[in-house]
Amino acid sequence: MFNWFQFKKKKTENKQSTFNDLSGLFDALSASADFVNSSHNAAGGMCWITYIKTMVNPDFIYSAVLFPLSEKKFGNLDELEGILPIEDIAITEDVGEIQNKLMSGYIFIRLHKNAQKGILLSAIANETRQVSTPEVEFSVVGPKEAFVETMDTNINLIRKRLPIPQLHVKEVRVGKISKTRVGVMFIDGIANQENINTVVQRIQDLEYDQIPDSSFITQMIADNSNSPFPQIVDTERPDRVASVLTEGKIAVLVDGSPHVLLVPITLVEFFSAFEDYFLPWHIASAFRLIRLGAIMFSVLSTPLYVAVLTYHYEMIPTDLLATLVSSRADIPFPPFIEVIVLELAIELLREAGARLPTKVGQTIGIVGGIVIGTASVEAGLTSNVLLIIVALAALASFTTPIYQMSNTIRLVRFPFILFAQLWGIVGVSLCFSYILAHLLKLTSIGRPYLAPIYPIRIMDLKDALFRLPFNRQSKRPIQMRPEDSNRFNAARTLEKRDNKK
Repeated sequence: MFNWFQFKKKKTENKQSTFNDLSGLFDALSASADFVNSSHNAAGGMCWITYIKTMVNPDFIYSAVLFPLSEKKFGNLDELEGILPIEDIAITEDVGEIQNKLMSGYIFIRLHKNAQKGILLSAIANETRQVSTPEVEFSVVGPKEAFVETMDTNINLIRKRLPIPQLHVKEVRVGKISKTRVGVMFIDGIANQENINTVVQRIQDLEYDQIPDSSFITQMIADNSNSPFPQIVDTERPDRVASVLTEGKIAVLVDGSPHVLLVPITLVEFFSAFEDYFLPWHIASAFRLIRLGAIMFSVLSTPLYVAVLTYHYEMIPTDLLATLVSSRADIPFPPFIEVIVLELAIELLREAGARLPTKVGQTIGIVGGIVIGTASVEAGLTSNVLLIIVALAALASFTTPIYQMSNTIRLVRFPFILFAQLWGIVGVSLCFSYILAHLLKLTSIGRPYLAPIYPIRIMDLKDALFRLPFNRQSKRPIQMRPEDSNRFNAARTLEKRDNKK
């Protein structure tokens, strides 16, 4: 049977290999000012050295290449390979390989100007920033290291925490033009092989010209790219990645991105901060419940305000009704317009604060909120009660530990407001039913998104809405389908190990 996808993929790959020999490749590269293809008078005779100077380390070229060539004699490529003190070195005449390596920071050495075979050796200049503290997932207690844009450094930060040979990394190249390195990391013997195969296959099947960041991968391999709910977590914390790898999850690292993707994932994990594991279990559980309550308040507070004031006055207590009536006595707009205006004003302030420089953004957020809020109430455009509700709802939305879910909460609020205007509390219930039905169908790499709530997993509830002590978590999460479900011997943890005299 004819496979159109494979034919299309091969056709695309053939278009990329446009050079039949080195002369065509070097002619194309010579149009760049940073391309070097020069002769060198070595001890063994004349040789030709080719590289892109902005991609290589100049000190390394002198100390590990030019100096040995000037000191030791050689007669062929094998002898030349033996005198160069470099591990990543190979003899090749493959034009495609030479092209990819040159663009990655390798040096190509030939014995003759027109020779098609030569030696490729690594001289990559690694320009990267130092490991710093997390900015998005900052925590008061716990490690203070964050990922950087170099994938090798990020792998080092994870391996430092998991020094075991079972920690494997599968690397692929993605992007027809960018050739971005993408690594799939997992613990062999724990991670489910079906999950690993699914992630690797989806990444290998990507058809796109350039992948500058892990967020591109997130949108392309998600089960439902049209859903507003994120199905993949991105994190900047190495400790979090190391922890979930031991549960059976899979990490996806992208060279050039300071964020690592984690799959499969569930909805409740978006409301769990990794700092919870550094706190006593009862305090961490209380904080999780507070976050969940804050999210529900953020989503439902303004829709319920619209529904009650539009259709259900009888639900308001008498004492509170008088306050609401007096606050809205001079308001010319219905509750729906009033809420939409304030919600959009809050979103404008958020966007302005995020796009401006840090110090200016903080000033805009604080001053803008005070000025706009006070002026709108004094001008009689909004009620002071609604201003308090909208401000608290915006504050509650910031309690979400994962930034991706915070954006979803901001977006989901508007359909609730619209349904509340159309059908009151019945509309709010209907919108909630639509979202719940959508969540029930949603999956992450083929695994249920609402687990362990649905399908119910009693054993996994110990670290979902609340967190039990560590000695009660002897099993890995069932929804991950780990090959080894046991974390430790639960019976031994209950024994008293103190020496009795």
